[in-house]
Amino acid sequence: MTITAVQTLLPGRFAVNSTERRVEKPPPQVYSVPDFPFKGYQPPQPEGYAQSQAHPDTSAIVIDNGAHLVKAGWSFDQSPRFVLPPVMSRYRDRKLNRQCHFIGNDAYVDATTRGQLRNAFDPGSSVVGNWDVMEGILDYIFLKLGVDGANGGVDRPVLMTEPIASPSYPRKMMNEILFECYSAPSVAYGVDSLFAYRYNKGSDGLVVSSSHTSTHVIPVLNSKPLLSNCSRLNWGGLHSAEYLQKLMKLKYPTFPARMTEHQMEDMVHKHCYVSQDYDRELGGYLDWTGLEDRNHVVQYPFTEHVVPEKTEEELARIAERKKESGRRLQEQAAKMRLEKLVKKEQELEYWKDLQQTLASETKKEVRRILEAEDLKDEAQLERQIRDLEKSIKRSRNRDLGIEETEEQPEEMSFPMLDVPDEQLDEAGLKEKRHQRLMKSNVEARQRAKDEKEREKARREEEERLDREKRENDFENWIAQRRANRQNLLQKIKDRDRMKADLGNRKSLASQMRMKTLANLAAEGPRKRRRGGDDDDFGANDDDWGVYRTVATGEASDEEEEEDLGGMLNGVEQELLEYDPDFTENHTLAAQSDWTKSLVHAFLRGPWPFDPESQREAHQLHLNVERIRVPEVVFKPSIAGVDQAGLIEIAANIVNQRFSSPEDQSRLLKDVFLTGGNSLFTGFEDRFRNELRAFLPVDAQLGVRRASDPVLDAWKGAAQWAAGGELGNFSVTRQEYLEKGSEYMKEHDLGNISW
Repeated sequence: MTITAVQTLLPGRFAVNSTERRVEKPPPQVYSVPDFPFKGYQPPQPEGYAQSQAHPDTSAIVIDNGAHLVKAGWSFDQSPRFVLPPVMSRYRDRKLNRQCHFIGNDAYVDATTRGQLRNAFDPGSSVVGNWDVMEGILDYIFLKLGVDGANGGVDRPVLMTEPIASPSYPRKMMNEILFECYSAPSVAYGVDSLFAYRYNKGSDGLVVSSSHTSTHVIPVLNSKPLLSNCSRLNWGGLHSAEYLQKLMKLKYPTFPARMTEHQMEDMVHKHCYVSQDYDRELGGYLDWTGLEDRNHVVQYPFTEHVVPEKTEEELARIAERKKESGRRLQEQAAKMRLEKLVKKEQELEYWKDLQQTLASETKKEVRRILEAEDLKDEAQLERQIRDLEKSIKRSRNRDLGIEETEEQPEEMSFPMLDVPDEQLDEAGLKEKRHQRLMKSNVEARQRAKDEKEREKARREEEERLDREKRENDFENWIAQRRANRQNLLQKIKDRDRMKADLGNRKSLASQMRMKTLANLAAEGPRKRRRGGDDDDFGANDDDWGVYRTVATGEASDEEEEEDLGGMLNGVEQELLEYDPDFTENHTLAAQSDWTKSLVHAFLRGPWPFDPESQREAHQLHLNVERIRVPEVVFKPSIAGVDQAGLIEIAANIVNQRFSSPEDQSRLLKDVFLTGGNSLFTGFEDRFRNELRAFLPVDAQLGVRRASDPVLDAWKGAAQWAAGGELGNFSVTRQEYLEKGSEYMKEHDLGNISW
């Protein structure tokens, strides 16, 4: 299947005359949407557990429990062994008669599992809310890591990450699961962004963590986070994907394919970037110059109806069959015309013989013969003979290819109208009535002809006066034409708006129409009853106005639509001819051209759109959304979030919550960016440039990004666990049994008890 698309070159890049043909080419690149993240079977890796047996006290299981991805591995690993989304699908297979569980990427294996998908975290937050799913994820991790402790337990220390300012209840529930279900010897917790900061050799600075569900700004001095001075912005990668999905649904309300959250996340990661000057770039983003590079086309799966191409031999055979069929039709038509002509000639010969017969018969016999032939009198017989002769003559001339000349109508006389009725018999009275009717028809045709002549004279007079006004008072003539054009444009807009409103049941026009129908229905049916009066609807001309009210609009007739368009074309032609300030670009046709439409550039980019093409119907065009979605973290009001932007939050922490210039300088020298939502191109430069505007001129500012904003939290936790400090800050099983599930040990990389 070969599918092609065309692209029109940009008028801003090439000086192309409006009368020249535009050169067309396909889009430079079309991006595909990702499939569901099923990665196939992931085998267990028991060698890590075997390696940990040499040092069971210092080897720990490290789990970065993120709301987007859960990373798990051993503390001596360089990178996590397993990375999976925190989801589970569970259903009962009727064929196998058993409960099936699919964890992580395995939950996307087919439509059945995807339909039963459940997330471990509460929607839009980093707090675990579905503990059945969380327990299934932990089962999956321990099985894949090859953990095989006594009685099915976990005989290695566990280190888990948690978000900053995490509530105590999720930590309490996690302790109960790890100690009661898995018999873990010890458990420790730490903040993911602080682990990433420690892994990147940070000690004094400002940690900006923009993750999947939120964005935090954490000041750190002397390697200790000042959690009381932290701030939170309720925006992250999840919200960016949801925002892009809303924008796409508004942009393409009738899009034929389903836009999933996973696809939106992939589009955000691949196509969006942070603008260095958002307002300026947004103002010119849809300019035709360079739009083909800024506009990214995302292609969804589709099925195109392909018409099979025929060979030249097949086309020749089809053409020959058409010619043969045409010849047969022509022969049949000629045969039918000949049969009709013969029939008419026979009929004409019959009537002429009858006319000769009547010439030698008495009046009584003539009347009897005429009545038998269903004729009124001999005059009707004469007309019938004359009509047949004319018809036969036209048919013969048509067959011979002779053009017919218009015959001058004979002047008709009506002598019977001057004869009084008393002097006429019954046949004479009938003839008199017939002549009266004929005279009325002749007079009506003459009146219509006179009316056409008067209308023609009136138009000629109007054209003459208009020509004189144009020659004598050109300024007022041009002003009148411009005003007429504006009135016609307004009428066309009103007509289109009326049509659109009638399609919307909540519009005023639809409400009024339904009110009229309801009033008519409330009156009840009017039936004719015996001895009663009949329905008198229609007796007055005003009754018929109801049909106009409930129709599809007052300008719905095709004739009226064509009238408006024709009148507008006439006025524009006159302006093009006589108004030097009015050009082709000012006409309605030119303004409706897709190459000059901002809406078309927004919806379809710099390429023409074929509504019949399934390929183009299944395309999303990302243009202004590429900078609008990442901009929300700097301007939350764009998405309706009633919070300050990230720059204002960071500047407020440094300038308002730390009065010592020395502390401010230490924080600003190392501004550390981490989290998956900070991976946008230009994020670091935009943050540095805008934060500089809130600082003194002589302030030193250093902004850097984590070496791996997604995995550095796990790597930092593994490094900390392997460094020997894990045992000092872990809650042992004995302490859990003595002090309860809410007990925790504070350290420089974790939360504090509130």
